[in-house]
Amino acid sequence: MKKQARTEWWEQLPTGIREEIDGYVLQDAMFAAVRLVVDLGLVRDDVGVAAAQLIVGDRYLHYGDRIARTPDSPLDAESLAYRASGAAGHIMAIEALWDGDTVHDWFVRLLAITADPAEEHALATVYARTAKRYLGEDGNCGPRHPVGMAAERAGSALAARLSVPFHFASPDISDDEAPRWQPVSPNGPGR
Repeated sequence: MKKQARTEWWEQLPTGIREEIDGYVLQDAMFAAVRLVVDLGLVRDDVGVAAAQLIVGDRYLHYGDRIARTPDSPLDAESLAYRASGAAGHIMAIEALWDGDTVHDWFVRLLAITADPAEEHALATVYARTAKRYLGEDGNCGPRHPVGMAAERAGSALAARLSVPFHFASPDISDDEAPRWQPVSPNGPGR
């Protein structure tokens, strides 16, 4: 859908609907805004996900710095250790997992894996902007994905600080189906 068609579609919406979509945009809830545009426009105007993303993207450009962005997770070892200290149970490992969505593309979740109770506790989410901030403007990643590199550095530093293993099955390739960390078993060490 070209810019002119998007503008015309937007302008024909009732004011209340435009305000609802803009409300999601101003809260940085892109997925909710895109879903609403698709729900409103798919049957009537054949506005699918791709066009909805462009329409919502136009609204993001319109509001610019007025959008209340979700703050970046801290990746320094002290902040991560503080968050990890709130986990119930004994921390067995720090794990990094790839994930992704239509808003952020690929990102990595850093988790503390505990025993008694056996749970995983979210410590940080490493988005592209988080990785850029953490690695610095001159953070040369070579062929590596900056998100993977930042998650690996932060996660391994935290694991070393806590004296536990760090597991990142796929630091160089975004793979949300990579093998998960397994505790030490009688058949061999954890992986």
